[in-house]
Amino acid sequence: MKNNSAPIGVFDSGIGGLTVVKHLIDALPNENIVYFGDTARVPYGSKSNDTVIEYSIQNAAFLMEFGVKAIVVACNTASSVAMESLREKFAIPVIGMIEPGAKYGLGYTSTNKIGVIGTRSTIGNNAYSKKIKEINSEVEVFEKACPLFVPFAEEGWIDHPATIAVAEEYLEPLKSAGIDTLILGCTHYPILRNVIQNVVGSTIKLVDSGIAASYSVVKELTEKDLLNTSNSPGTQLYYVSDVPTTFKFVASLFLGKDIYNVKKVETDYISSLFSINK
Repeated sequence: MKNNSAPIGVFDSGIGGLTVVKHLIDALPNENIVYFGDTARVPYGSKSNDTVIEYSIQNAAFLMEFGVKAIVVACNTASSVAMESLREKFAIPVIGMIEPGAKYGLGYTSTNKIGVIGTRSTIGNNAYSKKIKEINSEVEVFEKACPLFVPFAEEGWIDHPATIAVAEEYLEPLKSAGIDTLILGCTHYPILRNVIQNVVGSTIKLVDSGIAASYSVVKELTEKDLLNTSNSPGTQLYYVSDVPTTFKFVASLFLGKDIYNVKKVETDYISSLFSINK
């Protein structure tokens, strides 16, 4: 039975998905949201594809316990390898980051030179370059794995000297390639947006895949007549598999408000919800 007031489920490997939650709240202020950050098992970018698929299905199964009407995979690594498995497993809309982010990036480039930064898994799977070239084969795509950005974001090192130094090292090849658009292919990366923009310069447009995904959620819910018709502001529930000290700090930075009621879910319970070997 259709339930328009049912929440939207959002999961990520850690805190990066909170940037997507912020965009969802802005775009759909009346929607209820349940967020799960798998902070005990972050990062996903260094895990095997099978492990990421298993974790993703476990996370989605946890969200399904809340009767969610749609699931947003607010993790580019999971979006790059687990979308097919998730859509086979769950009979509700599942929205990822890759396709919306690729389309959004294509809308900005005027030189047909797009840069993409992401985890080793996202870049290693060529997730963005495949999708971009599927849409426009004439575009040149320059990809760069930036694995240290996730732990920097998780630590809240948004303007730390180490973050700046590493960003300069990572981003120089993309600047030299002459890109005019840079897709932030990991939901943690907008947390470091100011550092990234300062390093690449103001002439390069930064594309947040989370904003693009929020537009896709609006479109999907509208087409399926699943929008919440209530005039009341939506509620948000936050669950994590570990409670890092930086979670509430970074959450307050990106949500624009403090969050107090963050609940921990035991990893053993999450792991019990699905096994790829069964």
